[in-house]
Amino acid sequence: MNCLIIAAGHGSRLRDVSPSKPLTPVGGVPLIEHVVRAAAAGGATAFTVVTGHEAERLEAFLADLSDRLELPIAPVRIADWDRPNGHSVLAGAGVIEDDYLLTMADHLFDPAIVRLLLAAPAAALTLAVDRDLANPLLDMDDATKVALGPDGAILAIGKTLARFDAIDTGLFRATPALTEAIRAAVSEGAAGSLSDGVQRLAREGKAATVEIGGARWLDVDDAAALAKAEHWGLGVRL
Repeated sequence: MNCLIIAAGHGSRLRDVSPSKPLTPVGGVPLIEHVVRAAAAGGATAFTVVTGHEAERLEAFLADLSDRLELPIAPVRIADWDRPNGHSVLAGAGVIEDDYLLTMADHLFDPAIVRLLLAAPAAALTLAVDRDLANPLLDMDDATKVALGPDGAILAIGKTLARFDAIDTGLFRATPALTEAIRAAVSEGAAGSLSDGVQRLAREGKAATVEIGGARWLDVDDAAALAKAEHWGLGVRL
């Protein structure tokens, strides 16, 4: 299965550490290499990476990584990389014919989460969620919260939810229904974030979840999260 990785943004909160967030080292290995290796270990067989900021540097690294890992990694460059991340999803998913995994270039995760998504029942969209709200790796102020129904379906998603049951890990199994939902949300006046598309699918009863249990993950969005990654030894051990 193809894994779509969103790597286009400029990563303003890590700029003091690295000019390119996907190439920021964790344990001496760039973030995006950790992502590719973890997804491959979980079952991904090909990769599509949406690039934008520092695209030439990142694409050169990806070409080398593809050779080293003997995995197909195809970049898709967008010019408007500062727009909400749903536009990156539209660009990347546009070159993928079938269902796909979806994640971000700055999310470290246990390959077991990918295996859970691949084994989940078919749905228009399935999001891996963390119900451990006391997880010390979480930044609750910045985390994307998820309200769930009794069957595990997504009822609402967003950073400012007053009531929520779990946290969005940033790993999805998606179908073309996601791009249709993002486009529909934009046509209704939304900015075009990934969460806009997920929320629209949730309203239609088409957004499922899978719980990650004790699997570890971390959104490396700032220097504090980077320090956590180093401290906890997160990332694929090479």
